[in-house]
Amino acid sequence: MNIDLVVVGRTNVPFVETGMEEYVRRLTRYVRFSVVTVPDIRGGGSLSETELRRREGEALAAVLEPYDRIVLLDEHGTERSSEELASWLEEAMNRSVRRLAFVVGGAYGFSDKVRAVTGERLSISRMTFSHQMIRLLFVEQLYRAFTIIRKEPYHHR
Repeated sequence: MNIDLVVVGRTNVPFVETGMEEYVRRLTRYVRFSVVTVPDIRGGGSLSETELRRREGEALAAVLEPYDRIVLLDEHGTERSSEELASWLEEAMNRSVRRLAFVVGGAYGFSDKVRAVTGERLSISRMTFSHQMIRLLFVEQLYRAFTIIRKEPYHHR
């Protein structure tokens, strides 16, 4: 199985970049993992929120495949504990999912078009985080899930 984190725009926060590099490196011991970055929309600052979401949605749809299991990282999604995420992930691996694509929207969230192509949404927390920070928090939780699956000591509970 391949797992991709699909994001809009590059991060410009140095500690997020450093943390992402660390957890991506760790994750590649367990799974084929990559970050797929959809470029920021040119002139996005002058667009309405709706138009920016629409254009980002088109860009996201262009990198998602019909066979992907797509999960939106969305504040209104299902909340799972680290153990529950590990169990869910293990189930996905056992079902021979070809590509699991976790998607982080832009600053204003997802377009209706992107929401329409998936039935799954995952919330990292009821709190709101920037679309930059959620990348780092999610890859750490994904790494933690794999250590739980493998019964490794990273997750102390």
